Amino acid sequence: MTEAGHWSPGQPSLAKRSLDICLALVTLLLFSPVMALAAILVRMSGAGPVLLRQTRVGRHERRFEMLKFRTMHANADDRAMRAMIARELSGDRSVGGSEGVFKLKDDPRITPVGRWLRRLSIDELPQLLNVLRGDMSMVGPRPSLPWEVEMFTPEQRRRHECLPGITGLWQVSGRSRLSTPEMLELDLVYLREQSLRLDLRILLRTPTAVLFDRSV
Repeated sequence: MTEAGHWSPGQPSLAKRSLDICLALVTLLLFSPVMALAAILVRMSGAGPVLLRQTRVGRHERRFEMLKFRTMHANADDRAMRAMIARELSGDRSVGGSEGVFKLKDDPRITPVGRWLRRLSIDELPQLLNVLRGDMSMVGPRPSLPWEVEMFTPEQRRRHECLPGITGLWQVSGRSRLSTPEMLELDLVYLREQSLRLDLRILLRTPTAVLFDRSV
């Protein structure tokens, strides 16, 4: 940790790593029954794996396999999602807003069980294992897909100077109501301001953000 209690983005401090490990272990223990139930429901929801391994871009743009509960039908097509993000990043103001980052209104790819898992962010609980492995932090920028990163400006790619997080400023600032550029800007704000105090504030606000964000 640097002076004034700020984390160092290039080399995460021992304090931040210790906090990540402790919180991930405690959360896994507390939510293991919820995760077991989610796994059963996903298995019953149709063909496809219970857990998805998605290639994401982490710190220093190193790729890793991020874990999530499957929330979509097998072989879901992401072409509409890619097109929407490309339009947002190009400055098209006709997208985003109430649909938010990476959200398609009434997305037919999402299963009924998956919609419930997403509503409560239960689909993201397996990422606690990514935290234990050191691929992610409890708090940080949202882990991007490789094809998203190709559309970022050099300034936006600075968000990869720190570990991606399960939650972050984007999560507690409206998450699904944010446009892609707004989310990226919040990631850069976190990169500049990250500290133990900010991480604790985000962690404390996350449960409320998840429970009362009706736009998910």
